[in-house]
Amino acid sequence: KMAADTSVDILQKVLENEILQSTKVVEEHLDAEIQKLDQMDEDELERLKQRRLEALKKSQQQKQEWLSKGHGEYREIPSERDFFQEVKESKNVVCHFYRDTTFRCQIMDKHLTVLAKKHIETKFLKLNAEKSPFLCERLRIKVIPTLALIKDGKTQDYIVGFTDLGNTDDFTTETLEWRLGCADVINYSGNLMEPPFQSQKKYGTSFTKLDKKTIRGKIYDSDSDDD
Repeated sequence: KMAADTSVDILQKVLENEILQSTKVVEEHLDAEIQKLDQMDEDELERLKQRRLEALKKSQQQKQEWLSKGHGEYREIPSERDFFQEVKESKNVVCHFYRDTTFRCQIMDKHLTVLAKKHIETKFLKLNAEKSPFLCERLRIKVIPTLALIKDGKTQDYIVGFTDLGNTDDFTTETLEWRLGCADVINYSGNLMEPPFQSQKKYGTSFTKLDKKTIRGKIYDSDSDDD
């Protein structure tokens, strides 16, 4: 037992020493930083200030450029032709293919309106699927609502119905934001490994399953049961 006690003591001392060492390293690092700032002459401080101002100016210019291209609001575009122009001039685009009579499109609208204001780095659009048969065929859009996620002019990913959003009509804006983050079509600061709806499941929330029926060459609602 004596030997065991001794080894515990040694371990404890080693651990304490480790903590002391790492604290010392942090303190030394801080001291060095403070000293560096103290030793900076006015020219260097001025240069640092200039660099910060430049970065700020650049981000403001970028913001203005996005706003001038119609970012920052969720907009409807009138035709397929407009789609190509809009997509060409922005790096990140989310386009909602909707139909007036589809209830789930209104749910999608509500969340996209919020996200368009929050993520001005991305352009948020909506397009009436019935007025864009060529695009729907070309992008193989069969289910309404569908979000086409476009990066550098190429459609990279789709959100079809609500299947990826916890399979419920009551999904949160955060859930949609997470899914757009997974597609790298917005700047997402959360944890991609943890979908927001996973945390809801822990509390036993029941989800309504949505049936997805695919019919060749026909667009149908993700919330319709008749056919």
